Amino acid sequence: MKLATYKDGSRDGQLVVVSRDLGTAHYATGIADRLQQVLDDWNFLSPQLQDLYDVLNQGKGRHAFAFDPRQCMAPLPRAYQWADGSAYLNHVELVRAARDAKVPESFYQDPLMYQGGSDDFIGPCDDVVCPSEDFGIDFEAEIVVVTDDVPMGATPERALDGIRLVMLANDVSLRNLVPAELAKGFGFLQSKPATAFSPVAVTLDELGDAWDKGRLDLVLQSTWNGRKVGMCEAGPDMTFHFGQLIAHLCKTRNVRAGSIIGSGTVSNKGVEKNGRMEWPKGYSCIAEKRAIETIQDGKPSTAFMHHGDTIRIEMKGRDGQSLFGAIDQRIAAPG
Repeated sequence: MKLATYKDGSRDGQLVVVSRDLGTAHYATGIADRLQQVLDDWNFLSPQLQDLYDVLNQGKGRHAFAFDPRQCMAPLPRAYQWADGSAYLNHVELVRAARDAKVPESFYQDPLMYQGGSDDFIGPCDDVVCPSEDFGIDFEAEIVVVTDDVPMGATPERALDGIRLVMLANDVSLRNLVPAELAKGFGFLQSKPATAFSPVAVTLDELGDAWDKGRLDLVLQSTWNGRKVGMCEAGPDMTFHFGQLIAHLCKTRNVRAGSIIGSGTVSNKGVEKNGRMEWPKGYSCIAEKRAIETIQDGKPSTAFMHHGDTIRIEMKGRDGQSLFGAIDQRIAAPG
């Protein structure tokens, strides 16, 4: 099934069930008001939502209405936890190669992960507000999962069983603030503003055989200012699957229902053509494009985003239909 959260003037919005084709929706009133309620009592509430979803797909929802992603908040407008990994080590390799740094061997055994702010996510069509273009505004197209309770010490296989929903994310980064923060030795803070998520969150059964043991084997599309810049395959080059990422997170703690775990920037390996490396599938963040340019030409030539720029992130199923709806945002100055 597909679930979304509509704006209603409150911090947590109103839960709606969305049809498979993203054409219609129905308030989940009488079952649950908020998505976190469902995650807290999944076994009891999700079958009731599934019944409503089935009715909606049959065109029989008595109070169905046209679904409008512009009215959506993030499916979870705020969450108990947002932990973002870096599961595509090709991305790490490129960024490090651009500054003549090697990837430590431990990175291939132990996932990278940081704890992001989870108290104030933004909706899929909300503006990305940034005080200054000088901060180095960048998009990051990612896949994320939402969990049930996962106990401390869970194996990757057990962790996979704890996945309830899948979404897309635009994990906005302010690249020019990153070096000074990392130099302090304490991780990201101001360089990672509010994250945006896709209009709908979907259950694993909606993904069919594209969901393959913790990897989503579909193409993630990124369109910057109307130009498609990324057609990255999310499955093949994912070094750590979501079960491994969750197991890493819960090595020393319990992970509770409503936690969001990200894949990091989806990235594909380059191919050699006429003695030169090329990346025909494009990129899912500008930092990676700049790293490629530095490797090829000695310096980056692509600027970061400006106020007024747009970014669209979307993934289509094997039938060509949008699975999660599109993150479709504009970069804006305050006020």
